[in-house]
Amino acid sequence: MPINITMPALSPTMEEGNLAKWLVKEGDKVKSGDVIAEIETDKATMEVEAVDEGTVAKLVVPAGTEGVKVNALIAVLAADGEDVAAAAKGGNGAAAPAPAPAEKKEEAVAAPAAATTPAPAAAQAAPAAPQAAKADTGARVFSSPLARRLAKDAGIDLSAISGTGPHGRVIKKDVETAVAGGGAKPAATPATAGTAAPAAAPLAKGMSEDAVLKLFEPGSYDLVPHDGMRKTIAKRLVESKQTIPHFYVSVDCELDALLALRAQLNAASPEKDGKPVYKLSVNDMVIKALALALRDVPDANVSWTDSNMVKHKHADVGVAVSIPGGLITPIVRQAELKSLSAISNEMKDLGKRAKDRKLKPEEYQGGTTAVSNMGMMGVKDFAAVVNPPHATILAVGAGEERVVVKNKQMVIATVMTVTLSTDHRCVDGALGAELLGAFKRYIENPMGMLV
Repeated sequence: MPINITMPALSPTMEEGNLAKWLVKEGDKVKSGDVIAEIETDKATMEVEAVDEGTVAKLVVPAGTEGVKVNALIAVLAADGEDVAAAAKGGNGAAAPAPAPAEKKEEAVAAPAAATTPAPAAAQAAPAAPQAAKADTGARVFSSPLARRLAKDAGIDLSAISGTGPHGRVIKKDVETAVAGGGAKPAATPATAGTAAPAAAPLAKGMSEDAVLKLFEPGSYDLVPHDGMRKTIAKRLVESKQTIPHFYVSVDCELDALLALRAQLNAASPEKDGKPVYKLSVNDMVIKALALALRDVPDANVSWTDSNMVKHKHADVGVAVSIPGGLITPIVRQAELKSLSAISNEMKDLGKRAKDRKLKPEEYQGGTTAVSNMGMMGVKDFAAVVNPPHATILAVGAGEERVVVKNKQMVIATVMTVTLSTDHRCVDGALGAELLGAFKRYIENPMGMLV
């Protein structure tokens, strides 16, 4: 029987992608784990692995095709011993498999835009990034279409099966083993129609294109189509401003002590191959200060869901990085535990790969807060938009010399204005002020970040 390979969902928010390149051709033999294609999402280019073994009978979607929907048929494999020509003919007429029924899943606190998360792909192809099957947590289970069908026919719950496929994916032999051993638990009874969650309200739309173009003289403009990244940014920001009640808290931080410590630490850096092992930036120290502030004010290190307040045990700080066509926010995980040099080197690596669109989804999805720094662009102060599941985002302005009053005397100090945007559903005004106060203390007394 031909094995259909479908467009995988490489991230929770992915609805379509571009099939950038095939790394196999018709007639090639592939085995589980072989990289077969490169898929471009709105944020990154990712390699896709085969899950099943067989011979490539037909490449249904040519390389370079844009806007391929998740779960659409992209290729056909002939199973071992199967006639390749017959498999190609059979697969050519096959419709793309329908999305698997949506399983109960956790509230979106670890990945952006869960309200628009597509159903899991009928994945005969899997992202190279680790994706372990999750049992008994309510999270979706990664499995092949054949494994899902066999489990459904046998009346067993996939979440009770340990996957042995690539990255923990449940495959055919895992289901057969579970059935033979009798150890899998029965599948949960589907919820009744009366318990279904209400559909999300549609997002507000702006003026139509026709209405906009009528305002301008013909020939006075060019039309540049939105790419996937720009569409995602627009959708996410509209969703954020429509659903999150923002409020803003600003404070001025004196930087002179921090700049002096930074210079001292950089001068003390050892060298390797003639280059410093690290070179700290002000932004590296801002990341560390925000992470420590969240550690000290844990009630602000949260995410909102309709049922629960999610209190995070670590400060995972996203950092906005500008790339052509938009921005991406790679995450420094457990930043409160890392040294300044470790944060600095990690950010250099993440920033470079972000600009090359080589980040894996787990490197830019989730996080508990974010930093957006436009100080290097000369911006004095601004307010950023909270990116769910975060409850806060810190907008950082430029450090500039200003006149300040100390001991009733006017003196010159280097001052930076920062603005904390917060989700008022879970971070109230006093709590936001407490968090920003803790951040200011670390910035103005930076030796506290070293102990």
